[in-house]
Amino acid sequence: MLFLLCPIFMHFIVPITAQPEINFQLCVAENGNYTENSTYQANLKFLLNSVYSNTEIDYGFYNFSYGESSDKVYAIGLCRGDVKPDACRDCLNYSSRVLTARCPTEKEAIIGFDSCILRYASRSIFGLNEVAPYFFVYSLTNVSDEKGFNRSLNSLLDSLQDKAAAGDSRRKYATGKISAPNFQTIYALSQCTPDLSQTECSNCLRNASARVGQCCQERQGGRVIYPSCNFRYEINQFYETPIGEDPSSPPSKGKNNTVIIVIILSVVISVMVILIISFYTFSGKRKSREKVK
Repeated sequence: MLFLLCPIFMHFIVPITAQPEINFQLCVAENGNYTENSTYQANLKFLLNSVYSNTEIDYGFYNFSYGESSDKVYAIGLCRGDVKPDACRDCLNYSSRVLTARCPTEKEAIIGFDSCILRYASRSIFGLNEVAPYFFVYSLTNVSDEKGFNRSLNSLLDSLQDKAAAGDSRRKYATGKISAPNFQTIYALSQCTPDLSQTECSNCLRNASARVGQCCQERQGGRVIYPSCNFRYEINQFYETPIGEDPSSPPSKGKNNTVIIVIILSVVISVMVILIISFYTFSGKRKSREKVK
């Protein structure tokens, strides 16, 4: 694991040898500490429990606060757009336990898994386009045609950036795929915390995609994660395809009705044709018999 330090934030670059349980985690010590059994700790525990125990929210985004003055805590939980509600809450529950254990005194911290990201702070973090600290995760396998692969990747990320930013206040998430050189397909997703405006989300993802060259430009897979947005790409599909985009899904009722109507009309027309042919055939035979007589 390689750590890059800058005067303000710590940047993590995490090569993938095997899929790690935790993709990234950071305790932000410079933003203050709390003590054991303090009011802040009690508020933090209550708030995190409120996040992962809330069953009314089914779209994977939680932004709650609790407490007063210097003891007030703000938390954001964001699940990947294709993660089901129960799995989302399980991920956030586990994240809260791991993060408070690894950052036992820091007032601000962030952790990320494949399915969710959890962060909390003693300052308001709602509706902010925050691009630091940032984290890189990438594959160790390089592509053979870097220029061609990057052209396809950049085109895909640009389109997903617009789609994700156009989402609503519950979900700003988009997935897609594109053909790449050597018969490969690139699969990608882009996501923002939905409390960002369309412009803020677009700017955040544009900023993140500009870091591809720093982390993963030659790689078959990679991620750039900001507190407010993230993207990921791989050469294998790693997300669930939305039901509406599944080509194997059954046709809608409207389509069924159309099929039924077409079949009925076809049957009626066929019967009419048979009756007409039978009528003329019978009439012709009858006239022939009359002439013979």
